[in-house]
Amino acid sequence: MTTLTFERLRDAVAGNAVALRSRTALQPAGGEGDKVFPPSYSVASRAEHKYAVEERQIGENTAPSVTVLLDSVASQANRAEEALLEGWECGELVFPVPYVDFSAGGNLVDYEKLTVLEAPHRLADAIFRDSLLDGTLFRLSDVGRAITDATPRNATALFRHSPTALLFGMWDSTGPKGGLGSKFQRAYVSEIVGFDAKVGKKVGSRIDPLQIEKVAPEHKVFNSKDPIGVWTDDSEAAEKDKKGNPVLASRGSDSGEAGQPSKINHGNIAPSIDAEAGGVTISKALQTTVISFAALRRLRFKGFDRDAEMAARTAVAALGVAAIAYQHEMDYDLRSRCLLLPAHPPRIELLGRDGAAGEIVDVDRAGAAGIVSKAAAEAAAAGAGWTTPGVRLTPADKLVRLIGNSRAAAEQPAG
Repeated sequence: MTTLTFERLRDAVAGNAVALRSRTALQPAGGEGDKVFPPSYSVASRAEHKYAVEERQIGENTAPSVTVLLDSVASQANRAEEALLEGWECGELVFPVPYVDFSAGGNLVDYEKLTVLEAPHRLADAIFRDSLLDGTLFRLSDVGRAITDATPRNATALFRHSPTALLFGMWDSTGPKGGLGSKFQRAYVSEIVGFDAKVGKKVGSRIDPLQIEKVAPEHKVFNSKDPIGVWTDDSEAAEKDKKGNPVLASRGSDSGEAGQPSKINHGNIAPSIDAEAGGVTISKALQTTVISFAALRRLRFKGFDRDAEMAARTAVAALGVAAIAYQHEMDYDLRSRCLLLPAHPPRIELLGRDGAAGEIVDVDRAGAAGIVSKAAAEAAAAGAGWTTPGVRLTPADKLVRLIGNSRAAAEQPAG
């Protein structure tokens, strides 16, 4: 097995390969037979469970396998962005990361800053739309206008200011053009799937060490008018309804009647079985990641010659390679009770268009960082340099007020 180099990646993006693929076999950290918990989804009341279970055909001469989705394409993209952010913040990866700086003061300093790698819709997110660049609303600034006008046939502005948007995809649906805003397809697609899935059951109960049970009607508890106090047994200190009557406690458990201890999270909870979201056992899990060089080759960059265009595409691909390597080192702790262990280091295949087996290469964190550095340098030499460290925006006053009003509403007692 050879090590992936910048030169090999550049040749692959130039046309020697159609895609780069990484497949990582995974097992539950608890070992074979240990239960893992997939993401749950809202389903119709008649559904047997809340997991994305489906049959997939694996191979020509085998029966279909019952699979369960352990991490979706969108979730995997977010984890890859988080991995790139970690590399950017520690200075190992140098590329443009636009961000909104909330640290200037006021009551939003706890946010510090929010980067394009954390915003749900990347640079097209409403958070960036409602922020200022040098005192001007972002979309009215020169950079913002260029972002609004960017298309797959003219992706220069996105490449210079936010190249990860070209890697993970972006739909500019919140900008001035609304639903007609430009769409950039994902070049990086990844998911984690469990095979031979058997859906289980989860049990739960609670024994109250204080042995608090129901109380008589004259001793029922109320919602406190002070949200910090949560509840009160003093009707004068209780939250009042529109008629001025004290409101019986109702914020806690879904079980039990208003005013009873169960509504303030005291008392026993009878043993129960959850058959809708009780976890699964699997024979194995597989993370499959594909970076489409074909998608990158469809991108055009106004103002770049052919060499600069190729350098730009290679730089975007290099960020994808770094996402694979850095995500591997951040581990596969997907959620509570869903920690997976890789069976081997990152293994990458360069896939040609002749149907032959892919060329297998390996890459680690340091190697990926080196590829990104060389790709950025070659792009700059070709006239396609990045604007680093990234565009700094500040929240507009209306966004600050909106956040403050939302927080104030959330702090009000439920009525």
